[in-house]
Amino acid sequence: MFYLLLFLIGFGLAVAGGVTIILYINLIPAGLTWIDYFMFIQTRAECYLFLLGIIMITLAIPKLPRLFH
Repeated sequence: MFYLLLFLIGFGLAVAGGVTIILYINLIPAGLTWIDYFMFIQTRAECYLFLLGIIMITLAIPKLPRLFH
């Protein structure tokens, strides 16, 4: 049960971080280059939620109970 909760929290964090990263892509038409964009998202804490969520999902998937045998 713990790993299912870890998976779901990780999924939520990955979605929140991914949406934020996609949202900040709107800065590209405003005059930022891709390098400026990547430097900008490195400074934003909410963009790290994506990486944290992916790590949590990766840790939880092998431990999840097998539903289909």
